[in-house]
Formats: sequence, structure tokens, C-alpha cells
Amino acid sequence: MSQPPFVALPGLPDAPHRDLCTDCGVSRTASPKRCGSACQFIQPDYPALEVKVHGRTRAPRKAPDELHFGVHQRMLRASLKVPADGAQWTGITTRLAQRLLETGAVDAVLTMKPDPADRWRPVPVLITRPEDMAQCRGMRMGYAPLLALLEPALAAGHKRLAVVGIPCQIYALRSLEAELKARTGLERLYVIGTPCSDNTSTERFHQFLELIAAETRDDPADITYLEFRADYHVELRYADGRKRAVPFLMLPLSQLPPDFFPLTCRSCVDYTNSLADITVGYMGGEGEQWLLVRNQRGEELVQLLGHELNTRAPGSSGTRHGPVKGFLANVERAAGGLPLRRMPQWLRPVVGWLMPKVGPKGLEFARARVEMKAVESIVHLRREQPGKMKNMLPGHVWELAAPYGLSPAAGEQRPGPEAAHDMAPDTAPTPTGTMAGSGERRHPPEPPGPAG
Repeated sequence: MSQPPFVALPGLPDAPHRDLCTDCGVSRTASPKRCGSACQFIQPDYPALEVKVHGRTRAPRKAPDELHFGVHQRMLRASLKVPADGAQWTGITTRLAQRLLETGAVDAVLTMKPDPADRWRPVPVLITRPEDMAQCRGMRMGYAPLLALLEPALAAGHKRLAVVGIPCQIYALRSLEAELKARTGLERLYVIGTPCSDNTSTERFHQFLELIAAETRDDPADITYLEFRADYHVELRYADGRKRAVPFLMLPLSQLPPDFFPLTCRSCVDYTNSLADITVGYMGGEGEQWLLVRNQRGEELVQLLGHELNTRAPGSSGTRHGPVKGFLANVERAAGGLPLRRMPQWLRPVVGWLMPKVGPKGLEFARARVEMKAVESIVHLRREQPGKMKNMLPGHVWELAAPYGLSPAAGEQRPGPEAAHDMAPDTAPTPTGTMAGSGERRHPPEPPGPAG
């Protein structure tokens, strides 16, 4: 098979040092100072961008789940009727991008493919042929300057683009969108967002694989696939075709160094990729994929799949308060420099067997993870960057953390509409479309109580 046509990124300048940066690519463009207004980790304004992208802000009084998951028209539990070979789940994200290219809706797709020398390392690519999207399937772990491809793509004459990205990339894209349209004549943009929880460098991820392999007595080089599932297990696949499901509680999380996940990821407030046209995840899917159709452009994307897609309403069961409370206790302990409390080894298989039966499932599982991210962001910023709390934490994060005894102290919350935008009067949706890598990245939610 021939190599896909793509815009390479040779000779890029090094990303300038910044305290909080996931190297989305803006700092490597012709105007690196745009980071000041485009970065999710400086002074984000989610309400303003929600209005620009979706036509309104979150409306939790009408749709309570919008507090957790962001603006959406509907949510679906979905799978492709014919799963794609080698897909992370069934291949919905890849198929959406393929259909956009097949129908001529876009000229090119900005996304990630694996580095030829390391299957886990993401490499930004610009795909122009539908069949080449197959090379982009699956989860990558690490950081890659996806947005550095924007200028080369536009310079090559691609005026209709789709972008598959994680939240920090998409926030920057949404911030730059109006400028790009005015300056480059960009005609159309589709955003396929994947959720992201705790990313880390590719090098650090290899350390995690080594710890897992030590637990399972495998060679880490033989692991070809790793997937956190909503049934409280991690699925491993191997080069020889074997599969193994490891309970979350058996993962060596307590052996990871304190800085394994950088502060950017520990303080990220947008797990669900709320500024995408459609979010394709797994947390609310109960073994299938979870689609959040956010605006009319997201609806167009779903319609592109037509009869290829099986859909039904998401389910929800169990209660999240215990798991989130247990997670908060561990986060506070870790943020204070203390080691995670480890569950006795003999008890882990018992709890690992019990959690899929009694723990939260479906949308309740997803709500738990979003609340975990909210309390994690507050605790870690208070400890490490208290001066940034006022600007970095949107009002809805405090609403999510309130049931767990976390509320803003003096100077921790921005005054004005941002502080209370989630409770603002609901407005009728007037969805608009717009812009923004493949494979969801995340860290599993902790079970109730001590974890190890």
C-alpha cells in the first residue's frame, strides 16, 4: 500500500517553554504569541466559545446532563454494524472522517497516525484519501503539535477541513477559528472530538506498559493494544492474537511517579471535549461507543453513517457519590505529597469482581469521571498553581465539585458571567458549525475507597 499523501512537519522550531503546555501546535506556527488568547490553560472562556460554536451555553435546568457533558442535542450508545478491522472500538471516529472525504464534504482531515518506529507515539498527518484513514485507527499516548498542520494545509489550498482532536487542541482551534476564516478563506470545518482524561508523554506511557507487563508477566513489546473499558477492566491485546482483561484495581497506579501525569492533564476541565461538533467516546457506552451530538454539524456527521450505524439510548445505573468521594480522598492525599493508600492484595480480586456488578454504569459512570476531573483540577491547582485558579476553572467546575465539599475561596473564582454561566437563563439553540486527533486518551476512574 502506498504511503498516504500528507503534509509533513520537517524543521519545526522547538516549542517555547511554558509552565502549562500540551504542545497543541499553536506555538510552532507563524504567530506563536496567539497562545496567549487561544490556550485552554491561560484564561479560557468556555461560555463565549459555546455560544459561537453551538449557539448557546449549557442549560442544565432544561437538560441536567449538560452540566456534566456540555451542550448537546442528543446522546447515543452506538456501534458500527460492521466493525472495522483493528479499530479501537468499532471504528466510528475513523469512519466519520472517511465519509467526509468520500462525499467530498472536506478536502482533507487533520488527525494523528502512529509513528512508524513506535506504535504508541502520535504523529500529526493531513489525510486526503479515504482509504488512508485506516492507518490512523486506535489510541495514541503522548503529545503532538497537530495545529502546526493548519497553516500548511491552508497554504496547500485545502479550504474545507475536518479535524479530529483532543480537548486542548480543539479549544485552541475554536479560539482561532474566526481569524482563520477571515484571513485564509476557510470555507468549512468539521470537528470530531475524542474525550481525553490524563495524557502523558509517550516515554512515560512506556513505563506504564512495563509496570502492567510486570503484573501480567508479559513482555511489554508484545502489547499491541490497550483499552480502558467501562466494565472496570483494561483490555490488552498481544502480537500473537491473545487478549486479556485486567481489572482496574490490579493496575499498578500507585507505583507511578507523582509527576507521571503533568499538571496540564491533572487540571484539565474538558474531559468530554465540549467544543466539538460531535464527541465520540466510551465512558457512557456500556461496552459500545458514546456519541454526544452537540450541534447541527454534529447531526450531519451522524447522518453520513446512515444505516452503517446501530444506535440506542444510553443506559444509566448505580450511584457515583461513593467512587468520587474515594477518588477525592486519594487525590488530596497525593497532592499533599503522601503515597496513595494501597488496597490489600488479597482484597483486590474481590473488589475487582464486585465493581462491575455494583458500581456506576453508563451515563452514571461518565458523570462520575467528569466529577472526578472537576475535584482533581481544584485540588491540584490549589496545591501547585493557586494563582491560576481564578482564570482556569470555569463556573460549572465548581458546581460539579460542590457535592463533595469543595467551594471557591476568596480569589479562586472569576467574578461576572463566567462564574455563573451554567445557571444562566436557557436560550434556544441556534447551532453553528466549525473546527478542530484519533483515539480517546484517558485514565480509569478510581473505585470507592483506597486504590492502588
